[in-house]
Amino acid sequence: MLQQFLHDFGYFALFLGTFFEGETILVLAGFLAFRGYMDINIVVVVAFFGSYAGDQLWYFMGRKHGRKLLARKPRWQMMGDRALEHIRRHPDIWVLSFRFVYGLRTVMPVAIGLSGYPPGRYLLLNGIGAAIWATALAAAAYHFGAVLEGMLGSIKKYELWVLGALLVLGVGLWLRRRFKNARLAKQVYADEQAAKALQLQQAEQAKTADPKTPAE
Repeated sequence: MLQQFLHDFGYFALFLGTFFEGETILVLAGFLAFRGYMDINIVVVVAFFGSYAGDQLWYFMGRKHGRKLLARKPRWQMMGDRALEHIRRHPDIWVLSFRFVYGLRTVMPVAIGLSGYPPGRYLLLNGIGAAIWATALAAAAYHFGAVLEGMLGSIKKYELWVLGALLVLGVGLWLRRRFKNARLAKQVYADEQAAKALQLQQAEQAKTADPKTPAE
């Protein structure tokens, strides 16, 4: 059943997963390739194209609507401002390496586009970065399976447990980020409300301290 599902939808799911985020699904695909359910070479190629296409899209969105996109989420706004500082100091290094920094996958391409980084140069270096990322992460997951087999012997009877653990880990990291975003959004909203209340209070105090002179 698992083999049939992966044969029918595995590579398409891998493309979608790497297009939008990528780490967890690529690790799963690398492990499944070790178990013989997928081809490791095709996994690398599909992950490369998914990651490359997704980050090209976010880059061009950043060039057109960068500030609006970052303003949608308080955490994105905070991380985007920090990302812009890094990009201005070491632009090429960050284009090549941002995929390896957890949590920056979406924000960094938007910030790179917003920074005015040249499209042609991004097209080239983003491709190199995507190729390194896809190869390194898929190979690491593949060899993770080999290490497990060396420790446990045949891991066929454990493979569903391993897949489940990887899924739980991925979902757990996603939920952690969601809760963190929600807490930050509440804090930003509370700060904005407090600032508005302070401005209103100061305006009222100014009116009281400087009343208009009655007309003669």
